[in-house]
Amino acid sequence: TLAAHAEEKLLNLYSARHYQTDEALYANFTKQTGIRINRIEGKEDELLERIRNEGSNSPADIFLTVDAARLAKAHEMGVFANLTSKSLESRIPAHLRTEDWFSFSTRARVIVYNKASVKAADVQNYEDLANPKLKGKFCSRSGSHPYNLSLMASVIAHQGEARAEELARGMVANFARSPKGGDTDQIKAVAAGECGVALSNTYYVARMLRSTKPEDQKAMEKVGVIWPNQNTTGTHINVSGGGMLKTAPHKEAAVKFLEYLASDAAQRYFADGNNEWPAVSSVKISNPALEALGKFKADNLPVSNLAMYQVKAQMIFDRAGFK
Repeated sequence: TLAAHAEEKLLNLYSARHYQTDEALYANFTKQTGIRINRIEGKEDELLERIRNEGSNSPADIFLTVDAARLAKAHEMGVFANLTSKSLESRIPAHLRTEDWFSFSTRARVIVYNKASVKAADVQNYEDLANPKLKGKFCSRSGSHPYNLSLMASVIAHQGEARAEELARGMVANFARSPKGGDTDQIKAVAAGECGVALSNTYYVARMLRSTKPEDQKAMEKVGVIWPNQNTTGTHINVSGGGMLKTAPHKEAAVKFLEYLASDAAQRYFADGNNEWPAVSSVKISNPALEALGKFKADNLPVSNLAMYQVKAQMIFDRAGFK
């Protein structure tokens, strides 16, 4: 019917990604398909709460967010629909998707250190952050933050809970200060010499490298960046991604949109806009800051494993006193 057909030209997107460059990404989809995007933005928890409250009447077609921890939470709540798409399966590598959500870009969790006070050789692996040599030198954001939870989930997946707990306790023993602030704050504290070493997602490092502010440029001269665990499991990778909701009123448009996000043009926006890497490996990007960081061996642990150990990771941080 005409009414049903008219209805299909709309997509309701609940997004917790807040990057200016996403504007062009969405405009391009509408231009290609004639499907208008109605975007609701908010914090992940608020959006998930809203989806839960709206229940079967939710207008949401797609939920997009950052971090496997948050995508896992949406999965746990049972909001995503299982989805088979030949195009998504051929383009998104198997370890970057589950049966109901897909990753569209990746970011790595790296070690940043103060070149004057810490030797690069002493911080080659995540495990080194627990080394007593670094006593009073480690700074971090909160242990309950998704970026740290996902990292700890990867340690559990590779080495088991006992080793993960040992690492968490060692990190706490090495704290230079109580956890506070975001990743950029850790980089600046390392540059200032307040800390010797910290963890950061790569796009914060890239952002500082691309900054035109003299104080940021000065800070980055003092900071070294390490790709951890190059001789073992590879550097921990996190993702941004999303899926279609079970209750999606515009299912056809929703699938089209997810498939569009895996297209070359969309992948380039997704990655370059926020200094991330495309999930689709064949896509070439030109980003001077990412190029400056260089090539590295990434951990290709399936994102579903990261999702699986989130709760355990939180319990380990709690027991270790990593607040």
